Amino acid sequence: MNGGELLFLAVATCYCNDFYRGARKRGIEITGVQVEVRAEFGDEGEPAKEISYKDSVVSPAPRPEVLALVRHADSVAEIQNTLRKSSSVVLAHIEVQSTRNP
Repeated sequence: MNGGELLFLAVATCYCNDFYRGARKRGIEITGVQVEVRAEFGDEGEPAKEISYKDSVVSPAPRPEVLALVRHADSVAEIQNTLRKSSSVVLAHIEVQSTRNP
């Protein structure tokens, strides 16, 4: 596993948390959710481009209710909103511990 894959796992997990929380609050039964995250990577050190995800939901609830839930979960997902705003990332501290004997 690499860092990009972990980022995508965070995107999917964050969305699912908000999705299931929203379903519970709205009383919508969900029997299955599958989330797939994709992006394009360039050369080493380049950021991911075109991050997207798709959602497949299985539910006996009316389609409009499920679609509203999906849109709501997407709008409140913290990881997605952080990436959408291109937040600053700063290396704030470096600590190096030597294993050499003095």
